[in-house]
Amino acid sequence: MAGCGKIEGAFCDQGNQGDRPLTIVHTTFWTLCLIKDGDRVLLIDRQHDDFKGFIPPGGKVEFPESFSEAAIREVKEETGLEVKNLQYKGIYEYVNPERMERLIIFNYLATKFTGELLKKPAEGIPTWIALSDVPGLPMQASIRRRFPYLLREGTFEIHVKWDESRGCEGDVSITVT
Repeated sequence: MAGCGKIEGAFCDQGNQGDRPLTIVHTTFWTLCLIKDGDRVLLIDRQHDDFKGFIPPGGKVEFPESFSEAAIREVKEETGLEVKNLQYKGIYEYVNPERMERLIIFNYLATKFTGELLKKPAEGIPTWIALSDVPGLPMQASIRRRFPYLLREGTFEIHVKWDESRGCEGDVSITVT
């Protein structure tokens, strides 16, 4: 029977099984939500672990919540704000063929919100930044790459293949609709 099944947090490709072995790909889902208020955006000044720099709020999707529910929850946990109108913007995907891993990040934009910013959240200080100042901020390459697409009309898909032997990104493809 063709289709997909889920096995202990891993997805398996059960297509043409005749000559092909079962392929198990470990998949993790994340969200990211850029909050825009006029000519400024809310970014978190994250200064811990390996993911330092200014980033929009976001995090791992917890089963069984939906992707949009996860984005709303992460924004609330990391900033104190409740977003009201999530707009789906696209997917940012990392694949590591050597380890059979796939990381899929669902990206959103929100322009309506309520609440007050948290003073000292664990992930970093939420800070309103003028859009004109964003290009000069320290930021992970993956965030900088998708940032303009979060603000444009339409959706995007960014597919990044990890080069395990070099320990860095390999091929990158971007599709915009």
